Amino acid sequence: MTGPDGRRRADALRNREHILRVAQDAFAESGGTSLNTIAKRAGVGAGTLYRHFPTREALILAVYRHDVQRLVDSVDEVLAAHAPLDAFLTWFRTLADYVRRKRGLGGALHAAAGGQAADETYAPVVKAVGALLRACEADGSVRPGLDPADVLLLMGFLWRVGDGVGDVGDGGGSDGGGGRAQARRVTELVVNGLRPSR
Repeated sequence: MTGPDGRRRADALRNREHILRVAQDAFAESGGTSLNTIAKRAGVGAGTLYRHFPTREALILAVYRHDVQRLVDSVDEVLAAHAPLDAFLTWFRTLADYVRRKRGLGGALHAAAGGQAADETYAPVVKAVGALLRACEADGSVRPGLDPADVLLLMGFLWRVGDGVGDVGDGGGSDGGGGRAQARRVTELVVNGLRPSR
């Protein structure tokens, strides 16, 4: 039976997760959103928010870490829903969408703490890419021995192309603009480069 302390910890964890979800949406809309605005949107008092996140930068960094971890944790689910190469492309599309949205969080991630957060999340992201590559190797859609860090660097083009890249690699429909068409072309070049030698 859960005691009062256990219930308080569970409530605190739920509050924290709820605040993170609300903050993610708020920062995506405007990187300048204040903590008080986020507290009101989350339906919590300012004191509750500040207990979890004493500064605006702390909240921004927590949102960043939370989102990256959620993406890393999604690899098994994506692989279960798609053939390995399709899972690889779907996962990277999601990563690219997140990287583009993250720009709305403002300059905090470019500060020293932001650099530290990026360093902390780099290794889990590389590990996730490795899991996707192993699945692709197993069914022969990419050649063995690829370095996940190299592939992550290579796939970085996805968040550097112009607007309209939501359908990268889908192979269908109108190109919806130069950015989307270019992203599809470059995706094809990259995937062809990753395939086993004939």
